[in-house]
Amino acid sequence: MRTVRRLLYRDIAGAVGFVTLAFLSLFYFIDFVDELQDVGKNGYGVQHALLACMLEVPGHFYELFPISVLIGTIFALARMAQSSEFTILRTGGLGPGRALGLLTLLAVAFATLNFAVGDYLAPRSEREAVALKARFNGGRQLGRTGAWLKDSRRDAQGRDINVSVNVRRTTPEGVLENVRIFEFDADSREIARVSARTARVGDGYWTLDDAQVTTWPPADAASGVAVQVRREARLQWPSRLDAGVVAAAVLPVSTMSTVELWRYSRHLSSQEQAAQRHSIQFWKKAFYPFACLVMVALALPFAYLSARRGGISFKVFGGIMLGISFVLLNNVAGHLGVLRDWTPWIAASAPGLLYLLLSMGAFAWLVRYR
Repeated sequence: MRTVRRLLYRDIAGAVGFVTLAFLSLFYFIDFVDELQDVGKNGYGVQHALLACMLEVPGHFYELFPISVLIGTIFALARMAQSSEFTILRTGGLGPGRALGLLTLLAVAFATLNFAVGDYLAPRSEREAVALKARFNGGRQLGRTGAWLKDSRRDAQGRDINVSVNVRRTTPEGVLENVRIFEFDADSREIARVSARTARVGDGYWTLDDAQVTTWPPADAASGVAVQVRREARLQWPSRLDAGVVAAAVLPVSTMSTVELWRYSRHLSSQEQAAQRHSIQFWKKAFYPFACLVMVALALPFAYLSARRGGISFKVFGGIMLGISFVLLNNVAGHLGVLRDWTPWIAASAPGLLYLLLSMGAFAWLVRYR
């Protein structure tokens, strides 16, 4: 059995590695062509474009690896079936259950590799890519309306204060620019507004530079009390919004790990904000490495197809179509989950479970009737 395991693992791993390298090379070329339009602007050179594209590679690896596993496994098993190697292995005692068990162990190794890249390497490289581009663009503009954060705290008198924060830009160093802070009382009445040129996130407070503080009198104040406006060169503003929450709000979702997505979705829920999108992203990221198991299960029935029923190229083409359909269904399920307010873990796991049932059904049918 050790010889059989070595034969299967060597052929499948080699084919998967080759397909992965081909996919990454193709996407690297596409990214580089896309980056060429920015070369020559603000000192952004070809070497910076090459580095930026290289930093995108781990993210592409994470997204494409399950499809590479499917295509590579189909190619290796179809080639073994065409050369009668798999038939000889079956007559030598490699039954369907044992074959499924051997490939499951290999799929677990693929899933572990994909999880390590997607949860540790890809988020860090994505952040470096964002910082690299922001350095030559003078910062990063956060859309037309900026990024919004929500918080709550108690003031010195023990009153509940609801806080909304708007950030328009970030510098390459991570400093927040054009910051506006709105404070409301329990009756949703605005009691204070703070505008600052820049803000730095600290532990339990933000340091605001060139701040203007506008304070409205309380509702029970005597008539004639004026609105107070003062300027502060530097202001320490108390806040429970830490650097992790702020980074999750101002950076793309691709820069967040599974744990960071979970923490940010919990923060949104605690502040009564819409957390459906980030909850689905958390479950998709948590389940996505297991797509490697689904892809290997989808590939196994191709080994039991007769070699006369189409060549290797036909089977690889079928694998590519299966992989594309899985990615499309996975993305559509995520968008439908947000629109229809589905349970996040169901929306994230439904495509994988559907394709796993499809593969097991096809495998059982082929083993029984073919």
